[in-house]
Amino acid sequence: MHVVDVTMLYGGAGGGVSTYLDAKARWLHGHGGMRHTIASPNLPRHAGTMVRAGPPYTAALPGIALPGLAGYRLPRSADSAARVLTALAPDLIEAGDAGPCAWAALRARQQLQVPVVAFFHSDLPQLVRRRFGPLAGNAAGKLAGRYLQRLYRECDLLLAPSAAMVQRLEGLGLRAAQQPLGIDTGIYTPQRRDPGLRAELGLPESARLLVYAGRFSAGKRLEVLTAAVKRLGAPYHLLMVGGRARRRCGAVTELPFQANPRALARLLASCDALVHPGDRETFGLVVLEAMACGVPAVVTSGGAVAELLADGAGVVVAPGSAAALCEGVDALYRQGVRQMGEQARRAACPRYDWSRVLPQLLARYHALLAQGDACASR
Repeated sequence: MHVVDVTMLYGGAGGGVSTYLDAKARWLHGHGGMRHTIASPNLPRHAGTMVRAGPPYTAALPGIALPGLAGYRLPRSADSAARVLTALAPDLIEAGDAGPCAWAALRARQQLQVPVVAFFHSDLPQLVRRRFGPLAGNAAGKLAGRYLQRLYRECDLLLAPSAAMVQRLEGLGLRAAQQPLGIDTGIYTPQRRDPGLRAELGLPESARLLVYAGRFSAGKRLEVLTAAVKRLGAPYHLLMVGGRARRRCGAVTELPFQANPRALARLLASCDALVHPGDRETFGLVVLEAMACGVPAVVTSGGAVAELLADGAGVVVAPGSAAALCEGVDALYRQGVRQMGEQARRAACPRYDWSRVLPQLLARYHALLAQGDACASR
């Protein structure tokens, strides 16, 4: 079986979709009879060849850079992307965004007669509402919802990573199956903890070290997080991972994006707690990664992240409030960071290990292909 993933959300400075697809590529590569290719407009085109060997095996789509896309590129057209997908001759295509890549997958299906799976990684109506503001946001969000209805009803299977997103899609009249993402519990482990990190950051051993890891974008609500840290004061210090360069500003240290997952795991495991102020996440993969490192989390009730916290694995607070984040951090330390970290790891492992999650996904693929074979034989 040859599976092709196509999305504009792969490549660049990390992101949950890139983590998912890289893990999927490694896992499928280790299973006999499986081929996997990632097609994206963010990949460099190589002289004389379209496909780069790996894993992962990749195919570059002709792309164009536009402002406001957080560094991602769009396919130049759905037709040009569809030609690349058709040439790859997959048995199944998974579309990881709701833009031209998804339409390209559907056009390739017309030629290849293969199923198309859509994965709801980004909440487009919510993103549109935020982009257009309080006046025009509701109308724009409704238009985005109708667009998703038109697109996803053409697909053979719709997946969403969390119960909250399944419910969101059901509100649009769409049926989706919940398919969680996962983590490599051999990489994200308390054994990565480095007692020397505080000294490396120029902090005393008594510092209460909080961490945020992810994109530095408006949707992450980082202004709420930095306001909370300022309000908390000493001995708290915030390590923010995902910027462009290393710098220190008061009680906040910024570090660049960590391309090596082991380097990220070291940073996560060496902090006391992860604080995630975002309120529109469809899953929250970095929260799971911290939990697997034995680090509890303070998250908001907005989006889907709170679903990951079993009893005692962290604290859930109201979104959009620095005061609420402060209260959550204070509650976490009162209840015991070490004990909550142990519970966090138990909650994350092994339920979300890729070795358990990806066979679930593969079973969905086989069921979809079998359904198509049964229809063809009638």
